[in-house]
Amino acid sequence: MTVINSIIAVIGTFIVAFFVGLWLPGLERKFVQARIQQRIGPPLSSPGFMAPIKFFFKETITPNTEMPRLYNALPIISILSVVFILLFMMPQMYSFAAFASIIGIIGLLKIEEVIYMFMGSLSKSVLSLRMAFPDIVKGAKHPETQRSYLEELSTKRAFRLIAFGSFPLYIAIFVPVLMTKSLYMSDIVAYQQIHGPVLFSLAGIIGAAVFFVGYMILLNEYPFSILKAKADVIEGPLLEYASKSRAYVYISRGFLMVVLATLFTTLFLGIPPNLMDWHSIVSLAVVLIFPILMASVSAFSPIFTYRQFYPVVVGSSILGVAALVVTFL
Repeated sequence: MTVINSIIAVIGTFIVAFFVGLWLPGLERKFVQARIQQRIGPPLSSPGFMAPIKFFFKETITPNTEMPRLYNALPIISILSVVFILLFMMPQMYSFAAFASIIGIIGLLKIEEVIYMFMGSLSKSVLSLRMAFPDIVKGAKHPETQRSYLEELSTKRAFRLIAFGSFPLYIAIFVPVLMTKSLYMSDIVAYQQIHGPVLFSLAGIIGAAVFFVGYMILLNEYPFSILKAKADVIEGPLLEYASKSRAYVYISRGFLMVVLATLFTTLFLGIPPNLMDWHSIVSLAVVLIFPILMASVSAFSPIFTYRQFYPVVVGSSILGVAALVVTFL
């Protein structure tokens, strides 16, 4: 009976997370950003629910790339990495100690980030189609001149995001680790059930603020959306994706919003995702609050340039380090 209950809990949690993730982009854009900016905005179901359905019925296009199958599989790999993060946060999976740990979670998050670099580096087309004529014309290309594509610029942006932008989130993740003196999710949750949530401490408050900055950066949301700056690289590495592959991109972002907020409740409140536990109501509330806060910040924010992006990331990282130091006091 216990095994059956565990299976029901795992499957039920995935279903709820998936369903909520489909509606969060609409909540973010319709009820927050649009209201603040005094515009109508898209329908609630459009960004996260109807858009993927629409793209599933679009004509499948083979992009101009050396490895089209891998290129179109990258959004699916991204979704799977996020799915496994949620899976190993569940109490039913704590027996998989190596995966149900901070190291395992960070590794899966890094896979999700690296996917953007592969997306940009593999594409050699414009809007998923090869140019109708050769782009090398006599006299147009000087000898030994390096040729590049728009997507290669987005790849460089993705590298900067991975190399610098993710520091705040990962530093904040280690605040509960130092307080509980364990890398395992089971120990972090058990510690807070006895001593109270990490959030209700000075280090926890600072760490939560830094975590939220990292949350926005990983979701590439204004003002941290250097990955898809509209000025020069429209939609960044996601530009070339069409039909079903683009539908997976939309689904992946909504699901990532749910999983990152759930990671926060697990690490800072000691409430893991578990459909069989009534405390999951708190987790669901955080899942809804985070996009609302993010949309509120984004509605008033421009796009950061590198000159603005780096100082904010460095400042947030320093705050995160301060939170780590406070845990020893």
